Amino acid sequence: MRCFQGPILLVLLLAWMPACPGRPSGAQPDDSADTRAQALKQLLEVFGMEGTPQLPQRIPEPPQYMVDLYNTVAGDDGVTKDPDLLEGNTVRSYLDRTHSDQMHFLFILSSMAKNERVLTAELHLFKLKARAADGQLLMRQHFCQVSVYQVLDKENLDSPDGKKLLSARLLAVQGSGWEIFAITEAVRDWAEEETSNQGLLVTVRGLGGAEMDSSTVQFASGRDHHESKKPMLVLFTDDGRRGATLATNSFSGTSQQNAILPEPLTSPKFNRTRNARSVDTPLPCQKHPLFVDFEEIGWAGWIISPRGYNAYHCRGSCPFPLGQNMRPTNHGTVQSIINALKLSQVVTGPCCVPDKLYSINLLYFDDDENVVLKQYSDMVAGSCGCH
Repeated sequence: MRCFQGPILLVLLLAWMPACPGRPSGAQPDDSADTRAQALKQLLEVFGMEGTPQLPQRIPEPPQYMVDLYNTVAGDDGVTKDPDLLEGNTVRSYLDRTHSDQMHFLFILSSMAKNERVLTAELHLFKLKARAADGQLLMRQHFCQVSVYQVLDKENLDSPDGKKLLSARLLAVQGSGWEIFAITEAVRDWAEEETSNQGLLVTVRGLGGAEMDSSTVQFASGRDHHESKKPMLVLFTDDGRRGATLATNSFSGTSQQNAILPEPLTSPKFNRTRNARSVDTPLPCQKHPLFVDFEEIGWAGWIISPRGYNAYHCRGSCPFPLGQNMRPTNHGTVQSIINALKLSQVVTGPCCVPDKLYSINLLYFDDDENVVLKQYSDMVAGSCGCH
């Protein structure tokens, strides 16, 4: 029987560690550039990526909304505070691609995976302070109606089939700050048929329906305003990769080590450590630190947060008889008894494995320089037991 030592992302990276009973002690990976490349390739697959994003030398500032959202759902180490805080497991942000000073916006969703299910889509616009044409701060109209349309035919916007109303509400003329409009219906259409994406149109009218001076109520554009105020589409999706063991988490790792990849297996340090363990009394099953450092593996350029996290791993013996401090399953207890009584030649003792796993969150840039917040299940060993 082979025993699984830790979260799936570390299958290759942890292959050098002492094995559970029954694992061939001579099975060691070839410590070469090919092994490292294969390990990082599998790590990318765990994160649902085909390759590392290629970014320009000047990396843009991430939208503050995405940074604040990450800090809301994740601790400093990326471990999820509460899995129910996030709708789905992926949040993508897209900046307007028109760079126009008009109220027409275009967001390209090419980076969204085909298997992602659209849950909610929001248009985030920053409303600027009102400017009266005559310089007066007080205006006769205190409210305006802002409407957001899905463009169906940009050549015939005024025709009945030229646009579709998505969201409309009253806003204070004098107010300023971020305004959020629901546009889920449009984004679902674009996800099904990419060529249907002709953008969004925003109109501003008075309470009676009359057009208002364009200088009175304005939203920040993608051309003339700071990046922190650019129009943005925020998309909440789920890619179906949530694990069954995801649990509410009050756990946060504090112990950190500074390396992710093991030393060469032939190094004197490794051999001394392995030999010492063979003669010393084995430690009981327990959790040990294992810090995954994104800078060490060359990923710091595109991962915004965290810089690394403590995945932890389980190591130690599961001696007969198993006490409750070993957190055994009933199956593990029976297996321990069968092995101790030597009732079977093929049944080994139970293994020290994670019995509680937590999710982590990554905030990163994709290939199109969009900022993505993604939650990955079963990435941190919360506790260990004999199974």
